[in-house]
Amino acid sequence: MDAGPAYDQAVKIADPRVGEQVASVAASLEPRIAGLVGDIRDLIQRDIPTLGADPQLTSLLDASVEENVVTFVHMLRHSIVTAHVEASTAALEFARRLAQRDAPATDLIRAYRIGQTRFLRHCIDELVAQTQGDHVEGMSTRWMVEHVSDSLDRVIGQVLGAYESARERWVQNRTAVLIMRVKSLLAGDNLDLGMAEAALGYRLLQRHLGVVLWVGRGTPDRDPLGRLDRVASALAMAAGSTQDPLFVPCDETSAWAWLAVTPGAVLRRDDPQAVIGESGPTVSVALGEPASGVEGFCRTHRQALSAQSVALAAGPTHIQVTHFVDVAPVAMMCSDIESAREWVGETLGPLAVDSERHERLRETARVFLQTGGSYTATADQLFLHRNTAQYRVQKAEELRGRPLREGRLDVELALLACHWLGSVVLQPCS
Repeated sequence: MDAGPAYDQAVKIADPRVGEQVASVAASLEPRIAGLVGDIRDLIQRDIPTLGADPQLTSLLDASVEENVVTFVHMLRHSIVTAHVEASTAALEFARRLAQRDAPATDLIRAYRIGQTRFLRHCIDELVAQTQGDHVEGMSTRWMVEHVSDSLDRVIGQVLGAYESARERWVQNRTAVLIMRVKSLLAGDNLDLGMAEAALGYRLLQRHLGVVLWVGRGTPDRDPLGRLDRVASALAMAAGSTQDPLFVPCDETSAWAWLAVTPGAVLRRDDPQAVIGESGPTVSVALGEPASGVEGFCRTHRQALSAQSVALAAGPTHIQVTHFVDVAPVAMMCSDIESAREWVGETLGPLAVDSERHERLRETARVFLQTGGSYTATADQLFLHRNTAQYRVQKAEELRGRPLREGRLDVELALLACHWLGSVVLQPCS
């Protein structure tokens, strides 16, 4: 184990005999560290079965216990100052993984109390083995350590339960006030700016990026809002924001957020997908365009809601990240999907049939028009051979029954609607 700066100072023990005895106990435990680790790990998994259900957690638990035991044995053997002892990498990662799996904090605390009690028992047993006499003091100490620790473990569990319940009620009350303030602001009510900012904990006279976040209903997630909050914070970090985002829960599975962004530091195009990719495939995000001031706060939020409406209209197969700038024309169609489906069918003809083959042709046609009618640019963007791109465009025109450039604006909008809304605006394949 690397000595480093953390081992420069030693505890000053008044009676040198105590230091010698403690060092002797630790020295005797050192060769048996593997056995201690296995004993403590098995006991933790026995008393907290959830920690042994995941192979990754089991591996991290083993590493965490080992690094903690090694640290404490060295601390006792060399009388290391406790202020120099820090959590190990494995211990910190184990805590993070538990949080990501929404495990209760009580499980983590119990694991440490179980480990502490078991480690002290090994120390006391070794101390008894090294000393003479009837060992009443040693056995009494061991009994007190184990029974006080067990009782304290139960008390801590009950106290934490009361704490979490009280905190949840407080958070719910604060959330209700937050939602009321935000809705008044979005409704254009004449609010005192200073009071509104104080209540929200967020500055309004700055540049904002509106975001709507949600997870699919029925998703097996114990704390979906907590996950969405973490995604919003990660998006703010990716955007280079120096402030926490304003996060407002809407219901159990969705939330609104505003990121404070500067003109020179905004989200790159691929950042949102990279962020939510780490949170799982069930998280979806819709984004407005950056805007400034109170009016910008409202406008970017409306845009994010419009982008979300496109994703929701597309159904379960919607794209995870929806930018308003990409779907602004399509958003207006979502208020009347039936009429949109009829119009897409009239505009594209048989090209609007819902099949994989037709989808390839539509996507090639959309990119072809988007690139100004360039077969080369279309091929490059879709990773096709130029001849393949040209063939698909010709087939798309044959299915439509007329050139794509005829009624080009309508065709581009119809193809855009197919791209974002998918089956809901297409004709069933016969």
